[in-house]
Amino acid sequence: MAKLIVEVLDASDLMPKDGQGSASPFVEVDFDEQRQRTQTKNKDLNPQWNEKLVFNIKNPRDLENQTISVYVYNDQKQGHHKNFLGRVKISGAFIPFSDSEALVQRYPLDKRGIFSHIKGDIALRIYAQNVNNVPASGPSPPPVVIERRADFAKAGGPMASNVMQMQMGGGPRPEFGLVETRPPLAARMGYWGRDKTASTYDLVEQMQFLYINVVKARDLPVMDISGSLDPYVEVKLGNYKGVTRHFEKNQYPVWNSVFAFSKERLQSNLIEVTVKDKDFGKDDIVGKVMFDIAEVPLRVPPDSPLAPQWYRLINKKGEKIPQGEIMLAVWMGTQADEAFPEAWHSDAHMASQQNLVNTRSKVYFSPKLYYLRVHVIEAQDLLPSDRSRMPEAYAKLQLGHQSRTTKPSPMRHINPVWNEELMFVASEPFEEYLIIDVVDRVGPGKDELIGRAMISFKNIPTRVDNSKLPDAIWFNLLKPSHAADDDEKKKEVKFSSKIHLRIWIDAGYHVLDESTHFSSDLQPSSKFLRKPSIGLLELGILSAKNLMPMKSKEGRITDSYCVAKYGNKWVRTRTLIDTLAPRWNEQFSWEVFDPCTVVTIGVFDNCHINGKDEARDQRIGKVRIRLSTLETDRIYTHFYPLLVLTPSGLRKHGELHLAIRFTCTAWVNMVAQYGRPLLPKMHYVQPISVRHIDWLRHQAMQIVAARLVRAEPPLRKEVVEYMLDVDYHMFSLRRSKANFFRIMGLLSGISAVHGWFNGICNWRNPLTTILVHVLFLILICYPELILPTIFLYLFVIGLWNYRFRPRAPPHMDARLSQAENAHPDELDEEFDTFPTSRQTDAVRMRYDRLRSVAGRVQTVVGDLATQGERALSILSWRDPRATAIFIILALIWAVFLYVTPFQVVAVLIGLYWLRHPRFRSKLPSVPVNFFKRLPSKSDMLL
Repeated sequence: MAKLIVEVLDASDLMPKDGQGSASPFVEVDFDEQRQRTQTKNKDLNPQWNEKLVFNIKNPRDLENQTISVYVYNDQKQGHHKNFLGRVKISGAFIPFSDSEALVQRYPLDKRGIFSHIKGDIALRIYAQNVNNVPASGPSPPPVVIERRADFAKAGGPMASNVMQMQMGGGPRPEFGLVETRPPLAARMGYWGRDKTASTYDLVEQMQFLYINVVKARDLPVMDISGSLDPYVEVKLGNYKGVTRHFEKNQYPVWNSVFAFSKERLQSNLIEVTVKDKDFGKDDIVGKVMFDIAEVPLRVPPDSPLAPQWYRLINKKGEKIPQGEIMLAVWMGTQADEAFPEAWHSDAHMASQQNLVNTRSKVYFSPKLYYLRVHVIEAQDLLPSDRSRMPEAYAKLQLGHQSRTTKPSPMRHINPVWNEELMFVASEPFEEYLIIDVVDRVGPGKDELIGRAMISFKNIPTRVDNSKLPDAIWFNLLKPSHAADDDEKKKEVKFSSKIHLRIWIDAGYHVLDESTHFSSDLQPSSKFLRKPSIGLLELGILSAKNLMPMKSKEGRITDSYCVAKYGNKWVRTRTLIDTLAPRWNEQFSWEVFDPCTVVTIGVFDNCHINGKDEARDQRIGKVRIRLSTLETDRIYTHFYPLLVLTPSGLRKHGELHLAIRFTCTAWVNMVAQYGRPLLPKMHYVQPISVRHIDWLRHQAMQIVAARLVRAEPPLRKEVVEYMLDVDYHMFSLRRSKANFFRIMGLLSGISAVHGWFNGICNWRNPLTTILVHVLFLILICYPELILPTIFLYLFVIGLWNYRFRPRAPPHMDARLSQAENAHPDELDEEFDTFPTSRQTDAVRMRYDRLRSVAGRVQTVVGDLATQGERALSILSWRDPRATAIFIILALIWAVFLYVTPFQVVAVLIGLYWLRHPRFRSKLPSVPVNFFKRLPSKSDMLL
């Protein structure tokens, strides 16, 4: 006798059913009137069983006609009740008769009906064996999973209901999920037992710092034979040592430098502030001041800053020197202190004085962006160098690094007409000139400049709505040598060619500098059109753990900092050097104007600690959180996985600990916001084409990156591009797969409804079918109840789903992104440059693969076109007999429906549709047969 072995390995992301946000699941397997179950895993939404269930196969030849039913239940342990968590049905035709051929497969859990609330999947390994080869029952070690995924190239063909995924490892990847935390935040602990700094910094853990403000010195003694002094100050606390910059030949130096030492890392009770003279050999000690930490006062904002005091310097023996004083302020404070962002931190003690600026915490603002429209109408009196030929002229416009050209004039003439509109992205302050060149295309690859106009932004009008356009203006076209001269020299030109332009700044649009799918700002450029804020977003960047060592080749680990972006405000934390578990505990806030926006937080490795200007900061990972998914006034604290897709595959570079809170200050405005358009009015009144939007978005990204890299410390180009997803619109087969399976997930809901209705029509559950009949007859008799019933049903379902609402913010989903098991060649293609830099053979293989996918998509599109053309051909007399039959039947139906009450017709149609299977035929219905016989244009294609 043969045996069927069902290895139940694990499940992931199950639906909470116990009313406490969890479940106690167990698995029940039915096969050929045999039923077995696993143990119950208490309070676990990602349970692991690793159990073997063995069943008898009465007739191995009949296995392909049998079904294995796997049910997942929640064990309530009260009266032996159980809640349904999902099910999987597997055909015996796919069961291998060998242990070596059995693969672990992940099956998404199916609903029992359209009212079921099910999610998650289960990992199973099923195979059949002869009785002599059956292993003993009981727990089995988790095998290596090599799951199969339906080939994306078969997108045009039928898709299996259970998508089999590839994954190395036995089961789900919990390390890619969120982990909720309960840090001791002041916002959760209440006002008892905390100081008043918590009112500002209540989403982070309070950190104590010892601050030393070195202001200046006076009357310092000279140390060199030459009678000069090059003073600097060294602040030492245990093994930590910070220095100021030195001044040459100055006995009254002014430093204004602040040093901050983390209290939890204090290694000494004594602070030494030493003034030294910088020399070629060993630096001489001028004098020093010493403090006992126990006597340092505590200063808490909003107290005024501590007043610095003059201290007499002492020598090595502790004796006061005849001359020389230093002005200092020493106090104990927190990260809420005003001196915190600009201070030298002991966490960055390895950075040199010159590179210290690259480690500081800063706030940045993106430049204000506008769309500039230029309507190039015509030109007059062009003077080409060769007067014997008519010029083939076109206009070339340049604004900064942006360049656009018109098409050559359709007629070769000295008065060409273009009538084209071009768009640019401009940023405040408007310091650049718009340069318009009129160029003559003399021959292939040979152009000749005819004239140039340079237009200042001071002369360009601004439009905030779709009102009347500004008047077009004639501009002189000067030779390049004259175009750069001042206005008086321009007036000396008695004759010049002219160009007719209409130029204006469109301030009614929002200039997109990031993808609309996760945009953080949707406000128009004009401040007069902006709405008041509706709330406040507060973000606490607490810490990170298990970061990836990014500098192992240099004998160090990671110098990490965070960047957060929302709206036009960017924030950057300080850099913590040489640690895999940094603790920033910095809090930031933003005004919120639209709840349907996204905040982005990225973590980077600082590669400019040692002054390598050509180095690029390495990305560690990023997190995106949509504000509309957050409950108002609730504090979310979680560890977010930092996932990065590399050419070698998906990597987890650590976990980022965040606290986030969205507070609403204008409930009426926020509710009204959901009824307003997502973008400003001008995007709908005068829309910009998709082709132009993509180009303009790229230009806006470049302007923002170029502006932020000029700040101090610079927010570097690679950081800005990663935060703005500059390459999001590039082709990726992996992302195409993800979008395809997203569509399949949507269609599965429609399939579930169809399956439920098909079960009603086939009387699988007679009681449910009878109830549907009764409901149908009631709605026919009282049609005024149809719409109220529908909306009441939606209300009840929404209210019921409130119990199962998500408790955590959304995060990067590796499985949804198809990133866990992306093929190496797909990743190599995704990270390829544009245009490609790969070998010819690889490009040919990818092209053939793309042709295969496109061929199947082409077939699906052709089938859709065929169905539409058949519908249009019903009344077109393309098939005269079919059209005649249809119009005669239409006349008969018109008469019948006229003399018969509508309710009777509806009852007859409904009862016919819900008729018992005994009265059904397996052949297609007459209307379907008639429709499929109608002609289409597919037979007209070459």
